[in-house]
Amino acid sequence: MMRQKWALLLVGAAVCALSLTVPSLTMTRMSEEAPLDPRRALVEDTFYVTEGIEVDQRLLPTAPGVDFRAAYLAVGVRVDGTGRVYGTPRRAGTYTAPIQLCAGLSCHVQRVTLVVLPNVPWEPRELIFPGRVGAALNGEIGVDGGPDGVIPTFTVTNHAKLPRHVTIGPDGHVGGVPEAPGVSEVPVRICVAGNCAGVVVRLIIV
Repeated sequence: MMRQKWALLLVGAAVCALSLTVPSLTMTRMSEEAPLDPRRALVEDTFYVTEGIEVDQRLLPTAPGVDFRAAYLAVGVRVDGTGRVYGTPRRAGTYTAPIQLCAGLSCHVQRVTLVVLPNVPWEPRELIFPGRVGAALNGEIGVDGGPDGVIPTFTVTNHAKLPRHVTIGPDGHVGGVPEAPGVSEVPVRICVAGNCAGVVVRLIIV
């Protein structure tokens, strides 16, 4: 009998210890899951694209460990569970769709806007820039055409082609102070609302 009483006491103590531990583990796990902030769930919630041009962008959440629920953003454009926005927009216009984001046990609906612009041809305005050693460069690549009000972006695709101390910014500005003469041909990707093309910018330094 005495052994049975001791066994019962030991079992009861184990059950009590387990009941105290489980809630604490649950509370710790829930505290580690940062809830979504509905005021700033995404870094960017508006995207500008061009009709008939394939889209390949991504929704960037402000919190880690976020999953998305697949949905349509516009005719021909979807977002998948990783936040990738893909497809080819078929009609110009402004489209707004609710997208569900979940982090742990916390979910939030964020409205995402896709502005589909008409496909208006464009071309670079200037691609050759002369300069002198030791003198500051101050030029702009620029774009003619394209949809009204859209700001083009410029990306150097091979920085090794740039002369030392010379830069081409995302706004197309050519600057810096070259330190050696020579001719450089720099590949640059220009995008106007997702309508992109590669060009070669020539820098002639004497």
